[in-house]
Amino acid sequence: MDGTLLKGAAALHLSRYFGKLDEGLDIENRWAAGQITDTEFWSTLLAICDGATETELDAAFEQAEWLDGVVATFEDIRRRGETVIVISQSPAFFVDRLRQWGAHETYGSDVVIGEPLSEDATLSPQEKVKITEAALARLALSPEDCVAYGDSSSDIELFGWLRNTVAVNASPVVAELASVEYQGDDLRAAYELGRGLFGARSRI
Repeated sequence: MDGTLLKGAAALHLSRYFGKLDEGLDIENRWAAGQITDTEFWSTLLAICDGATETELDAAFEQAEWLDGVVATFEDIRRRGETVIVISQSPAFFVDRLRQWGAHETYGSDVVIGEPLSEDATLSPQEKVKITEAALARLALSPEDCVAYGDSSSDIELFGWLRNTVAVNASPVVAELASVEYQGDDLRAAYELGRGLFGARSRI
């Protein structure tokens, strides 16, 4: 989701909404540099969001900077009788709100405001593959029936496994693995590239 559907990271948009952008930037930079653990990252983000109401979280979600055409893309997939699944390392409480925009299934890190943080809260790259495998089995589809969109290191294992992949504003290593690459602010253009990989045969 981050970088693929969303401009930047969910943690930054949440931090900005709650007036603590400097703290959000600090943990994003320190995490990227390997200076803090996932647990330290999430603990700080939970402190930033402490006491947030569902109404406030809805507003933070709505006011975040999304790529253009997210809802339109989801609508087109649903219209074709296909399935939209979003798998992200961002907090599940943020990712799950994409169901309001048409996603059939959403998966995020197990981070819950006001509840203790587990050591394995972060949704791992391996879990992205396992979730996709389970979805394909449940829908009686093959990996060739799936198109994955991604941008970061957490997508490397998924892109290494699937044939049909679209790098969206991606890091060099992900772009290298992808079938096609898109740079820009409109998800509909990236989606067009994804459909072009095998036309009407796509299912996810």
